[in-house]
Amino acid sequence: MRAVTWHSARSVEVSEVADPTLIEPTDAIVRVTSTAICGSDLHLYDVFGPFMHRGDILGHEAMGVVEAVGSAVRRVQEGDRVIVPFVIACGTCHMCARGLSTQCETTQNTDHGTGAMLYGYTELYGRVPGGQAEYLRARLVDANALVVGRDLPDERYLFLTDVLPTAWQAVRYAGVPPGGSLAVLGLGPIGQMVVRIAVHEGVRVIAVDPVVERRLMAERYGAAVLDLDDDVLERIRESTRGRGADAVVDAVGLEAHGNPAAAFAQNAVGVLPSGLAKPVMTKAGIDRLAALHLAIEAVRRGGTVSVVGVYAGNLDPMPMMTIFDKQLTMRFGQANVQHWLPELLPLAEAEADPLGLEDLATHRVPLARAPEMYEMFKAKSAGCIKVVLKP
Repeated sequence: MRAVTWHSARSVEVSEVADPTLIEPTDAIVRVTSTAICGSDLHLYDVFGPFMHRGDILGHEAMGVVEAVGSAVRRVQEGDRVIVPFVIACGTCHMCARGLSTQCETTQNTDHGTGAMLYGYTELYGRVPGGQAEYLRARLVDANALVVGRDLPDERYLFLTDVLPTAWQAVRYAGVPPGGSLAVLGLGPIGQMVVRIAVHEGVRVIAVDPVVERRLMAERYGAAVLDLDDDVLERIRESTRGRGADAVVDAVGLEAHGNPAAAFAQNAVGVLPSGLAKPVMTKAGIDRLAALHLAIEAVRRGGTVSVVGVYAGNLDPMPMMTIFDKQLTMRFGQANVQHWLPELLPLAEAEADPLGLEDLATHRVPLARAPEMYEMFKAKSAGCIKVVLKP
């Protein structure tokens, strides 16, 4: 089959690889009909290179049709149309029972001290072949795959694998009541969905991004938009009676604009031999923290900062005095997709498409164009906000 494979920092290819097969009785083989490039995939493109291996299959947002199931599979059948959440969880352990599928104790990566296995996301999370491919071996399928209807287009369901539950969790963690204010930093796919969810729930949204096409999309869905310039903090405060927003979502993460020194460190670490780079990645502070620091400044006293952007450094400097003095609540983490799906499926299937799921992808291309689209998405050029690949 064809699959998008990692080869070196900033180099991905569409390669011929072996078809996946059933290995565990809880597996299924899914013929992928749609898959997507996530902002998190861009971290693999350069920063997380030390934890990647040549030939790793990328991608953690995929859906398709079940072609075969293992002997222990009961809930999913051949021919079912399914989405495959990016998190692989057992559904029954102590953490899964508490809605924390990303911390699943069955698939947890104890060797690296990290959480549950993820599709297509480095050796830190199990080095599981991903979904940017013609076929996917889905793990623990009864506990994870969601069977969906056949009448609606793929894009009504595809974003349930990551984008929509990630944004939903960010808004839940922010805890803004109707009529309150939410600042959203970063208007990639996650930030766009955060805007739409919050506006749908009656929250006043202030959205910040340096890319004009991204601001225009967020504005179309009801956000007041701001460029990322030197006055952005004051403008957020001015629009919230001088207090700051009730909550701020950081949907940017480690590759924020600003801090050239950290940017240089990220790029340098990404191309070092893995034996040298891994200790730096796990024991140093290498993130660009401009977005997180702006979130801490832009939120009101007693407010909440909800962090959905990925960070990678372990010794990043944090303004602890400000966090303490402002009495802030801060919540972080990967999305517990399985926990949120029952709430989200009705929204995805609603006739009016209230969250605009069919209006998120800006580029829909064949799988063969994946390398080109990685470059375009990374550069934020040609109005690229979300890429859907068709195997």
